[in-house]
Amino acid sequence: MNSEHSRLYYSCIFLHVSFQAVLGTVESSSKGEDTPCWLDARLLEMLSGELQRCRGDAAPWPEVCQALDTATYHCGLLMAQCPAAVNRQLCRHHLEAIMVPLKEASKRLSNKAGPAASHRSAGQRLRGWLGW
Repeated sequence: MNSEHSRLYYSCIFLHVSFQAVLGTVESSSKGEDTPCWLDARLLEMLSGELQRCRGDAAPWPEVCQALDTATYHCGLLMAQCPAAVNRQLCRHHLEAIMVPLKEASKRLSNKAGPAASHRSAGQRLRGWLGW
């Protein structure tokens, strides 16, 4: 895994975990299902920006781009309705629709080590990952 590939993989993991944490916050709220969902718009903007950067970095991997396009689309829909213009059920739907393709992108990236990488020793792979 080269450094660009590794960075993209870990960025996708970071985004998935971040959106999962946001979903956890929404689900742990004691308010009713029909009440507006008050997400932190700045946090969503930051995560959306990182998601868009990842999408740009994924250009060499079309199947990863497709997954990130889907996540970006749903993130845009969520941001267009936040804060307070979406109920908790729809908010959860959008967050899950963001997380599923992020998980798929991470899975696809984890399988993209390449044929050359599988024939290198662990030390060679580590040195390559560290950029030595």
